[in-house]
Amino acid sequence: MRRATWLAGGVVSLALGAVGTVLPLLPTVPFVILAAFCFARSSPRLEAKLTGHPRFGPHILAWRERGAISRKGKRAALAAFAVSTVIAFVFAPMPAPLITVAAAAILGTWIWTRPEG
Repeated sequence: MRRATWLAGGVVSLALGAVGTVLPLLPTVPFVILAAFCFARSSPRLEAKLTGHPRFGPHILAWRERGAISRKGKRAALAAFAVSTVIAFVFAPMPAPLITVAAAAILGTWIWTRPEG
């Protein structure tokens, strides 16, 4: 049962990552990294496919080895936070935009301080 749960988590994460390739505010790489994490516990074959993938493999390995995020990835995340904050100020009633600003500041700082890989 536990292995099936990890496998399902990997499949769902990979599906969300695939959706993120066409939706600009949904990140792709974090979901692929999560899928690799889940597959490591359920399907070594699927994990090997992800870690060996020419586009996603280096990101997964950099995260596993050093907790590293590429500079491009950091910029994309911060841009998504900025867009989300602007959208919150335009469409959400107070104090929701302030919560968005706080979350963006905290998570953005954490992302920016990760090593670059």
